[in-house]
Amino acid sequence: MSASGESAGSARRAAEALRERITEGLLEPGCRLVETELATELGVSRNTLREAFRLLTQDGLLSHQPNKGVRVRRLTVEDLADLYRVRRLIECGALRELAELPAGERSFDLAAAREAVAAGEEAARRADWKACGTADIRFHQALAGLAGSPHVDRLMVGVLAELRLAFHAMGDPRRFHEPYLGRNRQLLETLASGDAGKAAQELAFYLEDSRRQLVEAYARVAAAPM
Repeated sequence: MSASGESAGSARRAAEALRERITEGLLEPGCRLVETELATELGVSRNTLREAFRLLTQDGLLSHQPNKGVRVRRLTVEDLADLYRVRRLIECGALRELAELPAGERSFDLAAAREAVAAGEEAARRADWKACGTADIRFHQALAGLAGSPHVDRLMVGVLAELRLAFHAMGDPRRFHEPYLGRNRQLLETLASGDAGKAAQELAFYLEDSRRQLVEAYARVAAAPM
């Protein structure tokens, strides 16, 4: 591999590491990213880190402002609306596609979804709502993964990382995440029964409720005095 190819690979790995931190809720919207610190933590040069920043800026996760440096991006209400539009197309679409399969072909692997549901319930028992949010994201990644498409998997990684930025707007994370634990369990049971069509309908209502809650939270944040 050429030196430039190695550098590009290092930048992609650094970008993936930062995206994972965002997905896990470790980097919040507005957080300033300090080049010297992150380059040391990730074991890359500052030039490589800047390329990683550029990749994540293209993905809508970071923003760069002159004289202010690179920060984790704050989503807008318009961003949220678009994210949920994409989620309905991908997640509900994946389940509807499963529902169209012949009855004998509707056996699909729910191991990742089961693991995510169990992780969310365990996090709730510990009152670790950040971990609960991460488990919820893993659950939805697993739902999209039922499409069996690497392209869909890659797209959902970015979509759900952006969505995690929206979770920070919720003043009470327990109030937001706790009700969806039962709904995730119900979706899993519906899929396990083989009724992917019903699961797609349940998920559509679920996503609309989630979208509405987040939009209302964003409205409260925008109305709050600075």
